Amino acid sequence: MDLTLDHRKLEEAHETRRYFAKFERIISHLQGVAESVVSENTALASEIPILTEYLEALAGTFTALSYKYLLAGRVSDKLPNLLSIDRHDSGFPIYQELLEMANDAMQAVNHLRSLPSMRDLKLAMVDHILREQTAPVNLQFAASERQYYEQLTTAALFWARNDPRAAWTGNVSERRRKYRVHWAVYDSQQNIPLIYIMDLEDSGKEPLLKDERRWPQVQSHLSAQSSSALKLVTIARGFDRDFSDLHPKRLRRFYIGPMYSHTFTQQSGPLRDVLSQAGQKPGDDWALAWTTETLVASGTEQESSGFFSTVERQVYALDPFAAPGDDPQDAAGHTDRQRSLILPQRPYQILEELDPPGFANIRKYAVSPKGKILSYK
Repeated sequence: MDLTLDHRKLEEAHETRRYFAKFERIISHLQGVAESVVSENTALASEIPILTEYLEALAGTFTALSYKYLLAGRVSDKLPNLLSIDRHDSGFPIYQELLEMANDAMQAVNHLRSLPSMRDLKLAMVDHILREQTAPVNLQFAASERQYYEQLTTAALFWARNDPRAAWTGNVSERRRKYRVHWAVYDSQQNIPLIYIMDLEDSGKEPLLKDERRWPQVQSHLSAQSSSALKLVTIARGFDRDFSDLHPKRLRRFYIGPMYSHTFTQQSGPLRDVLSQAGQKPGDDWALAWTTETLVASGTEQESSGFFSTVERQVYALDPFAAPGDDPQDAAGHTDRQRSLILPQRPYQILEELDPPGFANIRKYAVSPKGKILSYK
């Protein structure tokens, strides 16, 4: 199957601006939602600053891409000039867009040196308008390029891969330390951001963050095992076996998306009807899925290692019940899964009126016209 059939190029500048304006509003609501989801199975209060940091970086990435495609379709001889989004499974820009942005970032300083200052560009635009009495499209394009490269060099951004970072969170005993490790990726299969948070205990001789051998290996291992195709228990057990003195006690994965929109994506089932009816009012035709998967160690066991030694292995509590429609193998990969749906007040009301099957166990976060977020089960 050709995956490009699931992709859509936004052909017009106004369409691209509407797309980014929609995402800007959605992301602005996510921090409020993050603060509302605090619970044992969704997000701990101490995890909210980590989520907020990645959400702010995601907002920075969307701002950068909005500058890059500000004049989409209007400057045909300048490439790339059209944004590609995943219209079926994600609603987000495709993975390739973030790879290209990373490549642009490597050359941003050189581009900024070659471009006029923003002040000079604005003066030139005014002069062009007064003299030619036409829109200074080429100058506008140069200005948007400059804003794009400035964003790449100065803002915190969400990249295709955001390497693991860690913080010490206390000691279990004199020789056993606790750390919280977090990292994020833009999943290449689903085209959505994934955020990971792992709580682990370290029984090594050297503290993990001061260990010049183990810490780079940990970063490389976790970055390579971040695909949405892998179950949490697969990631945790693989880590547990590869690092005998590091013990993952809790692992969380946050799926930020998909984003559904009557205007920009194709969806089937109840959401299609909900968003179609809500689309009669501009700005209300969207919904964003937010899913949290949690894996918790319920105990430990000793495993032989060579002839005379043993190593500690984690035993994970797995959810034995698959919700209707879930893949049983997937359901066995975590301790708990919490699904949420963020949507404006109008589509939420339509969803409640239609009361379609399959939505009863999904937490809904309705955003009022004034931006207040209300939680419903």
